[in-house]
Amino acid sequence: MERILKNFGFGCMRLPMREGEVDTAEMCRMVDAFLENGFNYFDTAHGYVEGRSETALRECLTSRYPRDRYILTDKLSGGYFQKEEDIRPLFESQLAACGVDYFDFYLMHAQSAEVFARYRKCRAYETALALKAEGKIRHLGISFHDKAAVLEQILTEYPQVEAVQIQLNYLDWDDPAVESRKCWEVCRKHGKPVIVMEPCRGGNLVNLTEDAGEVLDNAGLPPAECAIRFAAGHEGVLMVLSGMSNLEQMEDNIRFMKDFHPLTEREMAVLDRVREIIRGKNLIPCTACRYCTDGCPRKISIPDLFACLNAKKIFRNWNADYYYNNVHTVRNGKASDCVRCGQCEEICPQRLPIRELLEQVAEEFEKR
Repeated sequence: MERILKNFGFGCMRLPMREGEVDTAEMCRMVDAFLENGFNYFDTAHGYVEGRSETALRECLTSRYPRDRYILTDKLSGGYFQKEEDIRPLFESQLAACGVDYFDFYLMHAQSAEVFARYRKCRAYETALALKAEGKIRHLGISFHDKAAVLEQILTEYPQVEAVQIQLNYLDWDDPAVESRKCWEVCRKHGKPVIVMEPCRGGNLVNLTEDAGEVLDNAGLPPAECAIRFAAGHEGVLMVLSGMSNLEQMEDNIRFMKDFHPLTEREMAVLDRVREIIRGKNLIPCTACRYCTDGCPRKISIPDLFACLNAKKIFRNWNADYYYNNVHTVRNGKASDCVRCGQCEEICPQRLPIRELLEQVAEEFEKR
């Protein structure tokens, strides 16, 4: 892991888009700025950006720079294999899509109690370890979305795991539904470096409510900077990932992460106040990862509908109704179209009761 230059990574789940496709010209500018400023860690997965993330990295990064200029992480995602024999062909297709001969890190994706049981049954960890022995993977890791006890189980059964990617941000730090702190503590106990995902909680900690944002403004603290520095300041954190959608966001993050400094006690106290305000809103903690939408039989744009309900709670105006009725449900299903199959809840990293929440959305926006 000695080739990692700084503790800030380019998360490629959210990329610059133009007319439904990745804006590769903008992404090339972002990649260039990232590398020129001494950063070199890139994170992708097979399904990111509807399957476009890996190939965008091939076009914008791996075909333009020598292999020793960057660290590339990819993942084994459960939706793309059914049995052990499927894993190697999938892995080889990922190498080809990214245009590389090996991955620096390869993560067992979105591990939870249920997902881990399936990966174990398919001998996914054993297959990845064999690929590592062949030199096609440099470091085996996991990305994790469950309670700390499950993480303890995985790291005990597979001590060969070398790094753990967890959701860590100041809103989830002591949240009993996410257990960020407890998961971090398990990683520390087992001596595993931590890779942080969702430091800004899908943008929710950047696009704050007016009263929460005012607290940061009065303290002279930019929202993204506070969130990312909070995550990066914890002992054992190897990398903090940020999904950036344009060069401006990239340059802003580079500004405060190029010469990283942890948050001060004063800054931490300000975040405590912001956390209290946000939790008081009773908002749906959706990060808009969109894992839930791919398999929805009624094509419900679940994250967008949740965003409408959150906006209605915050602003209490007509705008959320307009977006619900005239944008997000024109070509996709309404909340009331849910058939309660439960596929979305099985894959949701936040473990949200999506079916129940969709009933709340329908009650708010589909009043007769």
